[in-house]
Amino acid sequence: MLHYRSNSNQACSQYYSKDSKIQQSVIPLYFDPFHYGMLWFSQLSIFCPLVSHMANESRPCPCDIGDRFDYEGCGQEVQVEHIKAYVCKPAASTDKAVIVIHDIFGWQLPNTRYMADMLAANGYIAICPDFFVGQEAWKLSNDWASFDDWLKTRNAAKIDKEVDAILKYLREQCGAKKIGVIGFCWGGAAVQHLMLKNPHLKTGVSLYGVIKFFEDRYSLLHPTFFIFGEKDDIIPLAQVTLLEQKLKQNCKVDYEVKIYPGQTHGFVHRKREDINPQDKPYIEEGRKDMINWLNKYL
Repeated sequence: MLHYRSNSNQACSQYYSKDSKIQQSVIPLYFDPFHYGMLWFSQLSIFCPLVSHMANESRPCPCDIGDRFDYEGCGQEVQVEHIKAYVCKPAASTDKAVIVIHDIFGWQLPNTRYMADMLAANGYIAICPDFFVGQEAWKLSNDWASFDDWLKTRNAAKIDKEVDAILKYLREQCGAKKIGVIGFCWGGAAVQHLMLKNPHLKTGVSLYGVIKFFEDRYSLLHPTFFIFGEKDDIIPLAQVTLLEQKLKQNCKVDYEVKIYPGQTHGFVHRKREDINPQDKPYIEEGRKDMINWLNKYL
């Protein structure tokens, strides 16, 4: 069985076999998402094992966690001023970075760290800060009747102080010059906020961001890609259609709104294609589309 050995200067740069005790260096030249339930890094065929635990679906919930990955991550946790963050760097030096904004389940969710590592494997410095700033992430064991009150103290439009700190860290400590942002669900809404306000970011990808948070604002400053699932119970297609119409009327930068057939909320980062083979083409397509958008504008 393969285990991880972290290295602050490389993304998944070293692995060792517990059985053979042979250590190997790995340079993540490319990324093939979930090859038979495994992460595949580089031409050396080194695998990072992944295990999944299905969510408890007995409760009605505004945001289902889906398949929770048992994934250790390839990066490291750092302190950036008043917030903690997970950072993963590519093997080769780069001046391109992506801020990853988590969903309601917080910055430590393995699924989100997996996505950050995917970005690093594709050549980006990836950082996932704790945008709840020490407040507890939502737990499936919580009473869903308290969700609205919980959300009031975690406003996706009030993250500017944290973003400024992260931008400073990326420029001064990581040498980043071109910085983009992606976000999932709550984080997707935060991406829309940043694309409307922050002049220092180059581009953004909002993955099933909750439209109702910013449904009256459409004048984006930067190219933005919106990913939605056709069967998302949280975001009705009528809202997506209206978003596209308003962007067409008001937006002066490049944007794209894409709906993935048959997909539910969270499909890009909360589904494993070995468990959901019927969804595999769309899960992989969403991830590739995200990377391609970042490659185009960063």
